[in-house]
Amino acid sequence: MKELRKLNQYLWRHRYMLLTGTIFVAMANMLKVFNPKIVGWAVDIVYATFNAEDMNSVEGPLGIQLNVAPNAGLIILACTFIGLALISGLFTFIMRQTIIVASRRIEYDLKNDIYAQYQRLDQAFYKKNNTGDLMSRATEDVSRVRMYLGPALMYGINLFFLITFVLLSMVQIDPVLTAWVLIPLPFLSLSIYYVNDKINRGSEAIQRQLSFLTTSAQEFFSGIRVIKSYAQEEMAIDQYAKDSEEYKQRSIHLAKIESIFLPLMVLMIGLSTLLVIYIGGLRIIDGAITPGNMAEFIIYVNLLTWPVTSIGWVASIIQRAAASQKRINEFLSAEPQVSTPQEGQKPSKTGLIEFKDVSFVYPETGIQALNKVNLTIKPGERIAVIGRTGSGKSSLAELMMRMYDPKEGQITYNGVDLKDLDLHAWRQTIGYVPQDVFLFSETIEDNIQFSPGDKQNEGKMAPQIAAQHASIHEEITSFHDGYETLVGERGVTLSGGQKQRISLARALVNSPSILLLDDSLSAVDAETEARILEYLDSLDKETTAIIITHRIFSLLDFDKIIVLDQGSVIQRGNHEELYKQEGFYREIYDKQRPQ
Repeated sequence: MKELRKLNQYLWRHRYMLLTGTIFVAMANMLKVFNPKIVGWAVDIVYATFNAEDMNSVEGPLGIQLNVAPNAGLIILACTFIGLALISGLFTFIMRQTIIVASRRIEYDLKNDIYAQYQRLDQAFYKKNNTGDLMSRATEDVSRVRMYLGPALMYGINLFFLITFVLLSMVQIDPVLTAWVLIPLPFLSLSIYYVNDKINRGSEAIQRQLSFLTTSAQEFFSGIRVIKSYAQEEMAIDQYAKDSEEYKQRSIHLAKIESIFLPLMVLMIGLSTLLVIYIGGLRIIDGAITPGNMAEFIIYVNLLTWPVTSIGWVASIIQRAAASQKRINEFLSAEPQVSTPQEGQKPSKTGLIEFKDVSFVYPETGIQALNKVNLTIKPGERIAVIGRTGSGKSSLAELMMRMYDPKEGQITYNGVDLKDLDLHAWRQTIGYVPQDVFLFSETIEDNIQFSPGDKQNEGKMAPQIAAQHASIHEEITSFHDGYETLVGERGVTLSGGQKQRISLARALVNSPSILLLDDSLSAVDAETEARILEYLDSLDKETTAIIITHRIFSLLDFDKIIVLDQGSVIQRGNHEELYKQEGFYREIYDKQRPQ
């Protein structure tokens, strides 16, 4: 139960609804145990009638003597039985409307808290955990926890009151018969617990296989173009059939185990019923109880069937919920390595960016990306960053966005460490286009307007204007639905160049103070790139533009070019200065220059 303590805060939040449900559980069960007494009373009336005994000798459930004719008495008992059943049913309905509804509300709160936590956590967390696991904890694990908060809690409370009231009623009638009747029930509970344990293990194995099957199918569907390109359809079909066969075999194995459940329950309850009939018959002969009492006991045994059986089931749910809550707690207790300070400063509109002896190692891999980088970027400068693959260009962009913090050194904006700035405000000053372009399954206009910032901001431009600056407006208007065109999952309906330019429009729409493009023009042709760079060159002189690229010829008009190699700055200057030097820049320039 240690892992489940985390849920106490949610239980306390909905305590009034849960308390109301508990009261109605008690009231429903209190009425439920009266019905066997009414049946017993009716049996005694019939028995007394056939034996021509004085009807006043028959006591009702509350010790009331019957002073009416047998037919009238049976009618009264029948009406009382139906009335109590209806009231008990009403209380049971209210019980479910309170406890189960409370569990759904807690499920809602828990899912929201998990999602909010996912938003808090940084990029390092998402590189260590795959998407399927994140989704599983927010859906499957939360559902298992909800079973503990709803059905398990409700049936647990119901078990307590029903078993208490039934045992008190049985002991009140005959303690000796009660002891005999209860002998098989502990064995029933232990047997059910054992079978449930087997069922749980089988269910978990099936769940793992289903997760694997779903992941496999998702990968095949996502990579369908690659599969068809390499004519590997048969391989995909065979692999999926193999995974499906494993899932089928595990499901059949579980079905065989579950088939033991009902026969075992019927056997144990049958033994209890036989004991009632045999021992109860002896007690009737001895005059210790009446035939009506034996009828009551048979009903009480059946009333105890589900509670005793469900003890193992409830314990099983609690075990599974504890395991799931442990997985949830692992993420809820995780703290982001990059976070905003409590009283973070708001960044000014423009400022000087400085890298001071910055070194960075990726925490998830241990790879050193940057080593003692010193760099100064003045407001309004047009900066280009080039270098070989793996030289640290994207790492520079991620540190500037503060997706990570440097291992050593300091990055400042107007002399203030980025760690002391409000994280969200800082990122809203930057228009960032990452190397891996991502579009949502929405309209083109929605994707462009996704850019952070106040939508009422005077500097925010219309999506059509941003698209024109990104040289994509004419292509969008040529689509049948124009800006209302749905782009599909991850923008699958668009070309690579179109996705890049829509992502660029998203960065431009908020009129950012700093424009950061991480190799985001690689899929566009030279003419389109020239038009985009022409617009970037015409940006407000206070807007800083930093472009990571591999195309040397697009760099001629930049104020400063930074050349990275193995995480260090090996060259810096404008085109003329760098071309005069022997080194990487001149070598790459000569290779790319048309002959």
